Amino acid sequence: MAFHLEGLVAIVVFYLAILAVGIWAAWKTKNTGSEGDRSEAIIVGGRDIGLLVGGFTMTATWVGGGYINGTAEAVYVPGYGLAWAQAPIGYALSLVLGGLFFAKPMRSKGYVTMLDPFQQLYGKRMGGLLFIPALMGEMFWAAAIFSALGATISVIIDINVNISVIISALIATMYTLVGGLYSVAYTDVVQLFCIFLGLWISVPFAMSHPAVTDIGLTAVHHVHQAPWLGSINSLDIYTWLDNFLLLTLGGIPWQAYFQRVLSSSSATYAQVLSFLAAFGCLVMALPAVLIGAIGASTAWNETEYGVPDPMSKKEADMILPIVLQYLCPVYISFFGLGAVSAAVMSSADSSILSASSMFARNIYQLSFRQNASDREIVWVMRITVFLFGASATAMALLASSVYGLWYLSSDLVYIIIFPQLLCVLFIKGTNTYGAIAGYLFGLVLRITGGEPYLYLQPLIYYPGCYPDENNIYIQRFPFKTLAMLTSFFTNIIVSYLAKYLFESGTLPPKLDFLDAVVARYSREHMDKATLVKSDNIVLNELAPVNPRHSLTLSSTFTNKEAFNYVDSSPELSNTEDDN
Repeated sequence: MAFHLEGLVAIVVFYLAILAVGIWAAWKTKNTGSEGDRSEAIIVGGRDIGLLVGGFTMTATWVGGGYINGTAEAVYVPGYGLAWAQAPIGYALSLVLGGLFFAKPMRSKGYVTMLDPFQQLYGKRMGGLLFIPALMGEMFWAAAIFSALGATISVIIDINVNISVIISALIATMYTLVGGLYSVAYTDVVQLFCIFLGLWISVPFAMSHPAVTDIGLTAVHHVHQAPWLGSINSLDIYTWLDNFLLLTLGGIPWQAYFQRVLSSSSATYAQVLSFLAAFGCLVMALPAVLIGAIGASTAWNETEYGVPDPMSKKEADMILPIVLQYLCPVYISFFGLGAVSAAVMSSADSSILSASSMFARNIYQLSFRQNASDREIVWVMRITVFLFGASATAMALLASSVYGLWYLSSDLVYIIIFPQLLCVLFIKGTNTYGAIAGYLFGLVLRITGGEPYLYLQPLIYYPGCYPDENNIYIQRFPFKTLAMLTSFFTNIIVSYLAKYLFESGTLPPKLDFLDAVVARYSREHMDKATLVKSDNIVLNELAPVNPRHSLTLSSTFTNKEAFNYVDSSPELSNTEDDN
């Protein structure tokens, strides 16, 4: 692979442009709101993200390096093709469902992170448990982004892919430290603009290359490889459905998505942004699909790339930058490769910011350091950015496929967090006992199903499983959806069973060690009332409490006027008077 100086210059130019926008946005964040709200301004941007910028940043929740590179890869790989490129439709539907059912209740109650409602209803312990799959999901997604960025750079510069992944991760991690959600949102505008221009300008030139056969012909006929439209065998239909549901429903409960929802200026805006982003996802996937089709329609021995083809060299995940470099004129390749590389880099900060936001607020502040200063929380976020960036880098080096990382990133979120989110928002009467039981059942069923990308053999062999070339058994049965449904119904059944046993007197109150049913007046339940601002949710909408005011407790309130807000609580008024 020859050194591509023009592409390197393009990357530097676009990186500097995005970095400049990020610095400007960080300066804007610093001058927004009071000093005491600095950490919240970083997480939700002061809740004043408008429709235009919000539409771009919501679209960029999914449209990044992993999305465009992975879509092109899926279309290009023989035997899979467009039929298996599920991410564009799956993630677009997830945004539609998120806007219809989840955006309004989350935004109207004024939460700061996705984990707030879990800690409000289930307490700190359950919030900590749910942070684990949420963190893993964000890290897998960031790993996909780093992997795509490393693959792109390795095409432009003749260096090892692993080295380029590490360098790319360092750049993206350092960039994330520049600012919070404002930096993410405004760089997303530049990111989508770069992808749109870079890819759409490149497609006509690549398609007209002499070595490229008409993609209409190769869509249904075997020319250089199997038709790029692909097909779904009858034996694989359940696997296809399982993966599609995973992308669609598992694409909803992400902090990266709800961070945009919660930063919207109103609940209605949050819904509109979700619908706009769904359309944006489909539009931005079109050039990636065409590039994958072009890669499948190219006689690579007639290009400077030579033989063997990218699939034989195990470079299928790099098909998008390969097409841009070898099938386009130099000046088009100059713009396309630089724009795509910059776009990929700018999308990495979202996942890392999401993970650090959840840790700093829901784990560090609300669970351990309720008296922590705003400056301390900001520094915790900065430190965790480095830690989470390093973890995502390690995952990117270990995984073999960008598209595989997509499925891994949604697995834990789909099986564990999605059913919990359904229960906490829409099912009345669920409690911590049911949440823990559902969590454990879902986790066990997922792990025992095996994972070929991690070379993990299954412990439960569902009908239709078969060994692959590495003798790792592949499941055809939709065991991921089974695990999700099991987690959902277990939560409901165990919750109502625990409620019945305690309220009927079958179990003594002292056994309610989680304070989930009987001990409603515990301090932990009072802490649940501190997760949201009083002007967004009234106290009687929370679980029944009999609050006891203390110096430690009051310092954890997001809005310290919350005690004065609920005039209908005589016990609360008396407590205020006594103090």
